[in-house]
Amino acid sequence: MYQLKLLRTAIMFYTRIPVGIIKGYSNEMASQSVSYFPLVGGIIGLLCAGVFYAFSLVLPQNVAILLSMAFSVYLTGAFHEDGFADFCDGFGGGYTKERVMEIMKDSRIGAYGTIGIVFMLAIKFFALVELSQMQVVYALVAGHILSRMVTAVLSFTAKYVQSVEKSKLKAELSTSKFQGMIFPVLIGLVPVAWLGWQTVAFYLAVVLPVFLIYRRYIIKKIGGYTGDVLGAFQQITEVIFYLSYIAYLGF
Repeated sequence: MYQLKLLRTAIMFYTRIPVGIIKGYSNEMASQSVSYFPLVGGIIGLLCAGVFYAFSLVLPQNVAILLSMAFSVYLTGAFHEDGFADFCDGFGGGYTKERVMEIMKDSRIGAYGTIGIVFMLAIKFFALVELSQMQVVYALVAGHILSRMVTAVLSFTAKYVQSVEKSKLKAELSTSKFQGMIFPVLIGLVPVAWLGWQTVAFYLAVVLPVFLIYRRYIIKKIGGYTGDVLGAFQQITEVIFYLSYIAYLGF
């Protein structure tokens, strides 16, 4: 029952899907629910893939992809897209930790954020239109799962640097031991096994150096991660999956 509460907590934080009242909710549950981030990604990916497939039966595929992307933004409340925009503004315009944090807390979007999110959405769209109908379905499901898996790993391997009161998540996702990463990695990798180990291995080989560079960069810049930093990484690694999937299929 407790694990189900954690899953419902994760769904509540990262989507607009109603989960009802969670009895006994605590900040500790919010912290632990990050382990279910990949599973939430699977739910989002399946719903987005379903929307794409349904529309692709009656509309051109590129239009169906765009509608699926719009549905994804609605389903998550633009949670990760907003984080990516804030990350671009904060890290692009801030030269000190204090200034970076201040900019990311600002609800207004600046030039870096606007340019960044436009390019991010454009890359997603133009990557997906290169795939066949069923490949888009596979990519949407796997991309949402795997990007959230590596983002969960990031949260376990770096320090949270924003106060609870000012956090969008209203909870601290604290640093955990290596054992804590096993569960999110398993629920991230097992559901995408149908893609074939070669495809997944190719993605992991591409995303690993990005993970290491990104982690080193945020630690050097602000000492760790915030909710916006995690949201930005989810968007970056989702796009990396689409691009690496196309590259792998081209071999």
